[in-house]
Amino acid sequence: MLIVIAVVALGALALATQIGVVWLERAFPAQGKMIEVAGATLHVVERGSREAGPAIVLLHGASSNLHAMDVLADGLAKTHRVILIDRPGHGWSTRAHVEDSTPAIQSRMITEALAKLGVGKAIVVAHSWAGALGLRMALDDPGRVAGLVLLAPVAYPWSGGVGRYNNWISTPVIGPLLAHTITLPLGLLATTSGVRGVFAPQPMPDDFVGSSATQLLLRPREFIANARDLVTLKAAVAGQSPRYAEITAPITIIIGDIDKTVSTNIHSRPLAATAPNVKLIVLPGMGHMVQYAATDLVVAEIEAMARSLSGKATKDERSLSQADER
Repeated sequence: MLIVIAVVALGALALATQIGVVWLERAFPAQGKMIEVAGATLHVVERGSREAGPAIVLLHGASSNLHAMDVLADGLAKTHRVILIDRPGHGWSTRAHVEDSTPAIQSRMITEALAKLGVGKAIVVAHSWAGALGLRMALDDPGRVAGLVLLAPVAYPWSGGVGRYNNWISTPVIGPLLAHTITLPLGLLATTSGVRGVFAPQPMPDDFVGSSATQLLLRPREFIANARDLVTLKAAVAGQSPRYAEITAPITIIIGDIDKTVSTNIHSRPLAATAPNVKLIVLPGMGHMVQYAATDLVVAEIEAMARSLSGKATKDERSLSQADER
């Protein structure tokens, strides 16, 4: 009898989850275009003009989607071509294999999408988990990355793990069972309090959960992909971090000094001491969501990098022209 009750309960939860998925996808539809790359279909939103300054690519972190970077896109699109991308497996992007979770693999997918969009060199702005992704893009395809602006980035291995539930979700059988039954119902109850914790000590904007489509994360396929991203990240940054001194592109790092999600001392300070061309900005009293806590400053730093790179390009073009004349 207990087995029967358990099966019926799991069936009811699975049905509720499927209904919830339909409701979430109707509430938060895709707003951009889909680009096919090897192993994934990426959802991309473009804003601004192709003729205005260097392109700026905005990459979101874990447990989120491209809307987590909207707060920057609004200002930047006035003077630049802005490209927001749902990372593979997140938001409305899909990936063929859940195992394609590392910065190395996602870097290849995103650079392929940028090539299809006709993007040459771009400024890559990356938050949190995507900090490791931006760094990997600069390592693997330096001709594509003109500069990096890293917001509270993950860059190095850390002590501890990424949460027991993520480990469970990443395991065969048990993970899909949990993701297709209890994750969405429980997540709907816990989303707001969880997001508040990421913003702390700054307040979460009142409309953030709705405007950012955060609850799309609770869909089984995305929740599993997100867990896999988190579980494999530590080994991934351990493998790529010895190469950071090779990055020649300018890097601006913006972090809060009391970030409880990604430690400033473990990630940003060592990176600033290793890569050759880094500007480190530490914001006192701020936590993890620096793009919200200091939006104007972040936009100003991106604009400053764009001006600097444009000036360098102009000087390089003049030098080449003078050499041709000689």
